[in-house]
Amino acid sequence: MTRTLALLLAAAALPAAPVLAAPTTAPSAQTFAPLFAAEVERAKRDVEASIRAGVNVPVPKDPGGGFTHEQHKRNYRTIFEGGQLYRLTGNVRYRDHVRDLLLAYADLYPKLGPHPAAANQAAGRLFWQSLNDSVFLVNAVQGYAQIRDALTPAERQRIDDGAIRPMAKFLSDGSPEVIGRIHNHATWACAGVGLAGYLLGDRDLVDKALLGLDKSGRTGFLRQLDLLFSPDGYYAEGPYYQRYALQPFVVFAAAIAANDPGRKIFDYRGGIVLKAVHTAIDVTHDGYFLPINDAMPDKSLRTEELYHAVAIAYAATKDPTFLSIADWQGHTVLTPEGQALAADLAAGKAKPWPFTSRLLSDGPDGKEGALVLLRDKPTPTGPLLVAKNTVQGMGHGHFDRLNWLYYDETGAVVTDYGAARFLNVEAKRGGRYLPENDSWASATIAHNTLVVDEQSHFTGDWKAGDKVPSHQLATGLDGPTRYSIGEVSGAYPDVRIRRALLLVDVDGLANPLILDILRGTGGGRHRYDLPLHFSGQIIDSDIAFDRKLAERPVLGKANGYQHLWVDGDGTKAGKARLTFMHGSRFYSYHMLPPAGAHFILTESGANDPEFNLRREPALIQRVDGAADATFVSLLEPHGKYDASAETVVASSARVANLEHRRDAAADLVLITLAGGRRLAIAVADDVTSTMKHSATIDGRAFTWAGPVGRFDLAKGDAK
Repeated sequence: MTRTLALLLAAAALPAAPVLAAPTTAPSAQTFAPLFAAEVERAKRDVEASIRAGVNVPVPKDPGGGFTHEQHKRNYRTIFEGGQLYRLTGNVRYRDHVRDLLLAYADLYPKLGPHPAAANQAAGRLFWQSLNDSVFLVNAVQGYAQIRDALTPAERQRIDDGAIRPMAKFLSDGSPEVIGRIHNHATWACAGVGLAGYLLGDRDLVDKALLGLDKSGRTGFLRQLDLLFSPDGYYAEGPYYQRYALQPFVVFAAAIAANDPGRKIFDYRGGIVLKAVHTAIDVTHDGYFLPINDAMPDKSLRTEELYHAVAIAYAATKDPTFLSIADWQGHTVLTPEGQALAADLAAGKAKPWPFTSRLLSDGPDGKEGALVLLRDKPTPTGPLLVAKNTVQGMGHGHFDRLNWLYYDETGAVVTDYGAARFLNVEAKRGGRYLPENDSWASATIAHNTLVVDEQSHFTGDWKAGDKVPSHQLATGLDGPTRYSIGEVSGAYPDVRIRRALLLVDVDGLANPLILDILRGTGGGRHRYDLPLHFSGQIIDSDIAFDRKLAERPVLGKANGYQHLWVDGDGTKAGKARLTFMHGSRFYSYHMLPPAGAHFILTESGANDPEFNLRREPALIQRVDGAADATFVSLLEPHGKYDASAETVVASSARVANLEHRRDAAADLVLITLAGGRRLAIAVADDVTSTMKHSATIDGRAFTWAGPVGRFDLAKGDAK
């Protein structure tokens, strides 16, 4: 059995007192691999600073970001690090400081009631929400496990009975409304309770954590593994919360593997824990998580949750590609898994992570839509087209069915706002989610998908959205034309939305083209709005915008529209174009909207009295009074701007013309490049993979099988 937190005890019998054989004198001198040595030195600085400051366990008072909140966070980190340092060095100063902190909590905790700053979440004791109490317990148990057997029986009993057991009881029997959920808050609670149970030799706590308070298996850790992940390891609430939930999943799984080996937890449900780690890494660009649903766009793989996940996944698999991720992270954890990972990284065993196109099914059965990642390079920073054809994502989900994003070497090009929140910034309503998260960030107009009659999908009711799956109709992950075709019925009562997104490699072009064909089919007459939220500075456009220079009107009154300033509107017959620059590259957005459409340039930030919103641009294609509407758009990356050399290359678009036709039961899009070269893309209504289709282009008949056909034309001739 490995010497980790999981080495708490042999759980088959669960004896009352786990034996960790913690050293009482310094171990023989060790030479650590560089990555692990850096973690040891960093932890020593943190713990030594805490020792110098003395034990500080304040009565809880403040919300997130406040002094008491942050002090209790520092304390659980010190307990974790101090325990690990004692295991590694045998220095009794670390043991004694961890002991003294835990004894102080044993004195304080039994006196606490609900936190005074509790708001709209279940109240904790140490923190404003019980979630943070769970995080405290997960970390504290791991540190305490390393010193427990080096304490006197009286000290152990005071800490066990005054801190660890009461915390576990509060988070289990005392919080049925939390631990009984299928949600990341419950995952943290289950992990804390289960780890405490293993440490204390309390089978009742372990079984409640694994199987729910009634031990029926209808809730609890195993049921969360069943329901929160798709068969591909995609997490229901999206990448941001997949990151956050991974730490309790992997840490508790490692403890289960060591203490209950018969459960074969890493094989459970087809290896879902390890699949979840793989998928978490895949849903990043340049190491940063895709900001889908409630998400902070600055969250990356350089987080405590992923340090644990990568170390534990590597220990379980010895997959050398995890080592390349650890190398990028530049951190690991102070556990035996982290130590072994660092040693193998130093030994040169790392291999590159294979970033590839993936279809990540959504829903417990994998039949509730999908998140599709289309890449044309196996690198972390290369072009990435994201098609979000997922289910709602529970309360953290946004109203953005069939949304899309695009990334390349310059970063996020077609963007998602993420969440309206300043995490742990006390001045911003205690670091909680802000009112603008509901009024703007989660609204459909804040995303790159179709809005009907200025209403959000499902009228902004996430519980209604949770009942309606999206449908991933077809996917092509390989070849020069990668694609995703998705559909949703029910986001609006009488409108069905279908979208094809294609990543198209073209010989002679340095970057792929992104083709978007979106069709809304409805009954009655509607206003259709299709926004594009983008990063960068507008360079020029062939749309004659009526600029709103003297005043900035607001686009609407509700459902996110009240937060958009109007900077200009205009019309143009036929194909329209907007060119912007982001980083060192130019992007031309070519549009073929339905007849009678007009274009609106907007910026977020209206009706924002507390300055809670970022100012970001968007272009909206609008059609009024239509029953059906088809929008065809093409994003063309091109050229280069070099600020150092003061040079500009290919700042003008290479796409000279864009045409859309309906031929029988297919959409045909003809792309003409500068110089006359032509490319045709056909997307069939029938997406059956073996179905054969035909279309006529300029008098010539073409055939293809499957949903998508591609024809390269040279001056009108088929290749």
